Amino acid sequence: MISWFGSRLIQALLVMLAMTVIVFIGVNVVGDPVAILIPPDATAAERLRVVQAFGLDRPLWEQYFSFLNGVLHGDLGRSYVYNQPALQVILQRLPATMELAASAMLVAIVIGIPLGLYAGLRPDSPLAKLFMAGSVLGFSLPTFWVGLMLIMIFSVNLGWLPASGRGETVELFGMRWSFLTLDGLSHLALPALNLALFKIALVMRLVRAGVREVLPQDYIRYARARGLREGRVIWVHVLKNILIPVVTIIGLEFGSVIAFSIVTETIFAWPGMGKLIIDSINVLDRPVMVAYLMMIVVIFVVINLLVDLAYTLLDPRVRLAARGKS
Repeated sequence: MISWFGSRLIQALLVMLAMTVIVFIGVNVVGDPVAILIPPDATAAERLRVVQAFGLDRPLWEQYFSFLNGVLHGDLGRSYVYNQPALQVILQRLPATMELAASAMLVAIVIGIPLGLYAGLRPDSPLAKLFMAGSVLGFSLPTFWVGLMLIMIFSVNLGWLPASGRGETVELFGMRWSFLTLDGLSHLALPALNLALFKIALVMRLVRAGVREVLPQDYIRYARARGLREGRVIWVHVLKNILIPVVTIIGLEFGSVIAFSIVTETIFAWPGMGKLIIDSINVLDRPVMVAYLMMIVVIFVVINLLVDLAYTLLDPRVRLAARGKS
C-alpha cells in the first residue's frame, strides 16, 4: 500500500513538473505585457527599465529556471498589476471559488443521486421520464444564458435573491467565507445553482445507467431472495456497487468546476479566481496567469490522488491489488 501510494505521488510530481514547462511557455509566448503596463508615449529608456525590472529581457529558458526555482521556494512571481506576490493574489480569491464549487457539487450530489436512483428503479414512470427530459436540458442550455435567466427571474422580477457579489462574510481559519451568514447564503444561491445544473444532469444520468446495469445482476437477485428489505438492497447492494464511477466523475467534475467557473463568476460578479484570471488575461498579468494555472494543476493532482484513495475504500479488489504491489 505504501509503495502504491509512493508511485502515485511520484507520478503526480512528474505531471506537475511537465505542466510547469507547458504553462510557463504557453503563457510567455502570448502578447507583450509591457505594451499594456506603460503608456504609449513612454520613452525607450522607460520601456527598457520596465523590461529589465520584470526580467523580460532574459532568454526564455533562463526565465523558466528562475521561475522553477521560485516555485520550489513557494514564489510564483510578483503580479504586474497588484504589485503583490502572485500566489498571494490567487490565495486571496481561492476561498470564494472553492466555496462556490463545493456548494455546486453538493447541490449536484444531493439532487442528482436520488433522482438518478428513482429514474433507474422506475424507468417507465412518468416522473422518471420527466427527470430524464430535464437532464437533457441541463446538458444543452448554455451556462451564461441560464445565469442571465436566473438573475432576470429571481433577482429582477421576483426580488428574492441578490444578483451579484458575495455578501456578508465571516472569517474562519484565516479566510473569509460567505456560507456562514444568511446574507452570504442568499448571494451564493444563484451562482451555485447555475454552476450545478450541468452537474446534476450528469450525476443523475450516470447513477441511472449504473442502477439499470446493476439491478439484473445475480447478487441483487440473491439479496432479494434472502428476504432483505428493499431499502437495504438499494442503499447497500445497489448504491455501493455504482459508487466507483460516480466518485470518479464527482472528483473530476469538482476539479473542472473550480477550473471553469469563469463564466458563472463573471456573470454574478463573484470575486473568485475565475474573475481574477479574466482580468489578468485582459492586462497580460503573466505571473497571476501562471500562478492560477499552476494552482489548477495542483488541485487536479490532489483530487486524482483522493479519488484513487477512495477507490481503495470502496472496492476490495483495488485494496487487494494495492497490497499485492506493496
